[in-house]
Amino acid sequence: MVQQLLRQLLPERKVNTSAALALLGGSVAALVLWKWLGKKMIQKKMEEARRTRDEGMKKMAKAVQQFREQVPSVQTDAILSLPLLELTGRLQEGSLSPRTVLYTYLEKALEVTQQTNCLRHFIPECEEQLQEIQRHKEKGLLYGIPVSIKDHIGHKGHLATCGLVQCLGTLMEEDSVLVKVLKRQGAIPFAMTNVPQSLFSYDCSNPIFGQTLNPLNHQKSPGGSSGGEGALIAGGGSILGIGSDIGGSIRLPSSFCGLCGLKPTAERLSLSGVTGPINGILAVPCALGPMARDVDSLALCMKALLCQEMFQLDPSVPPIPFNEEVYSSSTPLRVGVSPASLHAEEITLQKPDAAPKPSCGKNDPAELVPFSPPRIPYVMTELFFKTFFADGGRAWLDVFTGDIVDPGLKPQVNSCKMPRLVKKLLALLLKPLFPRLAAYLSALAGMRSVKEMWNHHHQIQVYRSQFITRWKELQLDVVLCPVLGPAFTTGYPGKLLTAISSTMLYNVLNFPAGVVPVSTVTEADEEELKLYQGCCDDPWDRTLKQAVSGAVGLPVAVQCVALPWQEELCLRFMKEVETLSRDKRVA
Repeated sequence: MVQQLLRQLLPERKVNTSAALALLGGSVAALVLWKWLGKKMIQKKMEEARRTRDEGMKKMAKAVQQFREQVPSVQTDAILSLPLLELTGRLQEGSLSPRTVLYTYLEKALEVTQQTNCLRHFIPECEEQLQEIQRHKEKGLLYGIPVSIKDHIGHKGHLATCGLVQCLGTLMEEDSVLVKVLKRQGAIPFAMTNVPQSLFSYDCSNPIFGQTLNPLNHQKSPGGSSGGEGALIAGGGSILGIGSDIGGSIRLPSSFCGLCGLKPTAERLSLSGVTGPINGILAVPCALGPMARDVDSLALCMKALLCQEMFQLDPSVPPIPFNEEVYSSSTPLRVGVSPASLHAEEITLQKPDAAPKPSCGKNDPAELVPFSPPRIPYVMTELFFKTFFADGGRAWLDVFTGDIVDPGLKPQVNSCKMPRLVKKLLALLLKPLFPRLAAYLSALAGMRSVKEMWNHHHQIQVYRSQFITRWKELQLDVVLCPVLGPAFTTGYPGKLLTAISSTMLYNVLNFPAGVVPVSTVTEADEEELKLYQGCCDDPWDRTLKQAVSGAVGLPVAVQCVALPWQEELCLRFMKEVETLSRDKRVA
């Protein structure tokens, strides 16, 4: 058959079929060998990266052991239990030394990462920074505070991997602006935390460094993409961390791990020196923000970062210092309260009456106003997904060239690989039966012209304008709304990318939004989940039900939102919600 085919292809020439077959076989063998060698090279790079990480862990463990031998009387539990504000006070007054605090947290971080695999790498230069801050005449607001940072926030001499093999060969030549400011304020960056491959996931797994686990329940995901930060802080191995958020990547790990986290307005903190697998996506911007155990810690971090040093290093950052007066105010607020579920793909086991009712004043209660964000499915598919998959997903697929795709990302990768026509046809066929899946596939088809992209950007502006108009009509100060939770079982976030509707909304709008834990899942909640049908009773609803089951005792959070550039007001509202929920638990 092959010989006949060759004769048809080359009818006017005499064909040495044996030679042609040998050439064909050799070509196939060469191709197979080439692919095999490529995979071996990938494996070698990943093994080298893991070996480097493990060697760093051993060196840090040895340094911690030496410290313990030199200072055996350190009260580790007492230091680890101090809130950030109290710890900064003790460091400022000199009753605790930065060295003692640093090595206490290094020791705890080693313990936490052994259990959860949350660290990508320790920063050995933390010892140099320790010596540097002790030479400063003035103590910064974060003097002596160990700080963990997300993998892709640049630190001189270290990788920013984004969980990708292609990023393993390039060391950062200088610190990112945010790291520079942290250091000027006396903080000690000591660890870089794990992330999902390509950052485009709210799980936390990559083929190089593996799966990060939730310290509250090892069967559950810590969330993502700042999942390493969430796991490390929730496990007690860091008191303050810096994450990033482009669809919920600070707020979802905070929700899953029972932490407080703030996504500021995107341009409020400098992004200079922060890398990503795909750059130039401006319609839905990325934001850096703090994660910690309480709201006061977030406020202190923002106060420290919003300083002249940041404004000088990055003139593109608006020179707006932290407004302590707004954060400390007790003026009653008008609060828009969103319904318990913003979108069919989202669920929270928190009952409507489980959230604390804000008072936002010493004597005057807040005024609560019903508020439903408009057209959430439209925002999710037509505005959010079309921004990231404007080219049908080709740019995103390119980042996996010469790499092994993490199992958690395969559903999205396979969807993107489909030809545009196939996506459109499937969307048309599935629309009567599974309208949500159809809308998702249609969005993945992307856009076909510059004009269509310009119109897409315009539609985002129109939606923001309409949202703000509705906000002002209701005379709202802030909004209280759900956030996805409780924590998903590992592996499920990749099956439910569209479940992040409650968080991605405020990335599209570019509003500051923060998360505060308010309660935990009870046995009664778990029983109630068995009756959950969702609004569509489709495969996504059933998968979501499986993802959140087995969550008794895990935290449930709410989301607090303010208008752009009003981070202080957002934090002030978060603080009030935090205080009320704590009072409720004590009562």
